[in-house]
Amino acid sequence: MFPPVLESFNFMTVIDILVVAYIIYRLTMFIKGTRAVQLLKGFGVLIIASYLSEALNLTTLSWTLKQAWTALLVALPVVFQPELRRTLEQLGRGKLFQGPLRPLMPGDEEHGWIIPEIVRAVGVLVKNKIGALIVIERQTGVNEVIETGTLLDAKVSGDLLVNIFIPKTPLHDGAAVIRGGRIAAAGCYLTLTDNPHLSRDLGTRHRAGIGITEQTDAVVVIVSEETGVISLAVEGRISRFLDEPTLRVSLEELLQPKAGTARQFWQWRNSQ
Repeated sequence: MFPPVLESFNFMTVIDILVVAYIIYRLTMFIKGTRAVQLLKGFGVLIIASYLSEALNLTTLSWTLKQAWTALLVALPVVFQPELRRTLEQLGRGKLFQGPLRPLMPGDEEHGWIIPEIVRAVGVLVKNKIGALIVIERQTGVNEVIETGTLLDAKVSGDLLVNIFIPKTPLHDGAAVIRGGRIAAAGCYLTLTDNPHLSRDLGTRHRAGIGITEQTDAVVVIVSEETGVISLAVEGRISRFLDEPTLRVSLEELLQPKAGTARQFWQWRNSQ
């Protein structure tokens, strides 16, 4: 005779476990590379903090976290609204449970050789007063943005970036997204910022660049079509009237892990 637990463990139980495991796996792969990953990490921190506060009998902290959990459960549909909508859309199209796609590009490459290519492209664009919007992904994934454009999966080069933004070409009206050492997509659409305090001199391209940096930790290079001015957007803030050497130094500060952080970048910019 088997123990009661083993007796109840039949073939259908195995099927049940495998189906649930596969669904969890597919959902994990689905949110990989999106903002939801960072949000889930935040929830993980709260779960650990709640457990430790209970274990250590920290009454005040435990009560505070319980109230925070109540508020978060109410706000959860709002916080994850883009991901929930995207999941339902993919489920309706039958794409949620398709096999995993080949990664667009490697994720943890050094950015040193990319920066000169970006700066070279920006120099050409500025001379010809060609507008450009280049999004450089960092830790927070921007898969939602990539999906709105045309997938390229091409090695970053100055010539290719220039050609993407040539007026009246199919991909010029939108953003180019760089991930690792590759141009993931071009012609991508970005959500405009809602910041009411921005200068009225900033057009749609600049507001779109600022908008993506409010939602992610991406770095955005913007070239104005009207004036040829170079701008750089980070963390919902924009630095304008950069020249090519300054752009290069700024990108090195922001993209190379050993060079510095966004906070150091803004301190450096304010000291100029």
